[in-house]
Amino acid sequence: MSETEFPRALADRLRRILIDADYTVSGVRDRLGDAAAKALAREQLLPALRATGGEERLGLLLRLWWLRSPVPLRAIRAILPVEELVEAGLVTVDDAPDGHVVRSLVHLGPWELEDGRPGFVVSDPKVRPGDGEVPRHDHVVGTGGASAGLSRLMVDGPFERALDLGTGCGVQALHLASRAREVVATDLNPRAVRLARISLALSGVFDARLLQGSMFEPVEGERFDLIVSNPPFVITPGNARFTYRESDLPGDALCAELVRQAPDHLTEGGWAQFLANWTHTDGDDWEDRVGGWITRAGCSGWVVQRDVQDPAEYVELWLRDSCEHGTPEYTRRYDAWLDYFEREGIKGIGFGWISLRNDVAQDATVRVEELRHDVEQPVGRYLPDVVDGALTANRLTDAALLSAHVALAPGVVEERVAVPGAPDPEKILLRQREGLRRVARIGTVEAALASVCDGTMPVGPLLDAIAELMGEDPESIRTRTPQALRTLISDGFFRVAR
Repeated sequence: MSETEFPRALADRLRRILIDADYTVSGVRDRLGDAAAKALAREQLLPALRATGGEERLGLLLRLWWLRSPVPLRAIRAILPVEELVEAGLVTVDDAPDGHVVRSLVHLGPWELEDGRPGFVVSDPKVRPGDGEVPRHDHVVGTGGASAGLSRLMVDGPFERALDLGTGCGVQALHLASRAREVVATDLNPRAVRLARISLALSGVFDARLLQGSMFEPVEGERFDLIVSNPPFVITPGNARFTYRESDLPGDALCAELVRQAPDHLTEGGWAQFLANWTHTDGDDWEDRVGGWITRAGCSGWVVQRDVQDPAEYVELWLRDSCEHGTPEYTRRYDAWLDYFEREGIKGIGFGWISLRNDVAQDATVRVEELRHDVEQPVGRYLPDVVDGALTANRLTDAALLSAHVALAPGVVEERVAVPGAPDPEKILLRQREGLRRVARIGTVEAALASVCDGTMPVGPLLDAIAELMGEDPESIRTRTPQALRTLISDGFFRVAR
């Protein structure tokens, strides 16, 4: 939408109205209350409608923008510039038995910016089960678990330039605005570009560039310090039906293509971070295949699988997403989707994230793993340390490791599991109380090293002292310990001080 279609003056005016009415994350939460909020999560509107009754400002705004309930024209006109909003395509005025009512054409929800200031996100209204509708082809989805997860994955700035690829409603561009001096946001869907521009304007972000186009085409020849994307990664049997979640590329080729093209648009040391799906097939190691995407791109990277679904679970998830359960098309689409997975030999679909860094070193390192447990949020705060740890461990030869000064990483504690009456512990564990919260089972030599290493002495002399205390051959301990220690460095239990 151009400036004339949604003027800055209107954005500033509407923003002030919303903030003055406490249409903020905390204000909405307090007004709805726990019971109504939980009911909304179950797609039940009635408790929220009861909680927002009357003609008080916040209640009217909630019913209009959040609940998509018609509100009396005479009441809402006292709050909002209705005619200007009609012209901007955000609301419509309709006849009703009791007089004219105003209906929202979009969902306008409060958001909280990184610095705590109130922001707002504009998207298409959510299609709810039982409405008898499915999303339109160019539907612009609002914020949800995936967008929140990506925002927590972003590495901290500051950065000079950042790109939100496939911006949708613009929520990631809002997060980038506090991290980068210059923000560019793109989307294949012109409607997404339009609504993202309104989201940014209502949040007081007017200097971002919004461009329409596919993949990296709108920013050909440009480079960025940070690229983020919640792409249309859903794996489907045919042409894309919904632009917000599906592409025309087969299988997980879209995610592979993002990884392939990203380095050409990254500055030296720049980061690219994507949410992704990938297939699991017989005779195909997903770790090798997905890790290979990054290896061939020449970058260091970290691939994390957070969940795996079987084909039936996956199909049911996305048919629920498009509200097709109970429709005449449900069984046919379900069957066709399963046929496709069977033909392709797809036994499961992985969900997770891909982070890559455009390292110029020839020894770029790729870490691929599965993490199903809860980890500390936001991940972006310590994500560079994860990649650096794997890179450092890969670089260290045994000789270099024995000469290195290492220290136990912050938040790592030792635990011993003892059997009553036994002279030695049954097992010794290192546990991370923060970050990725990994647990590693270690031997007595590594445990002794963990108890004494503080970065002031090289590893080799420490191992010699440990060997003397244990009555073992120092050369034997020096030979067998580096590989175990290298793994512990890669996993973040130890850090190389120098």
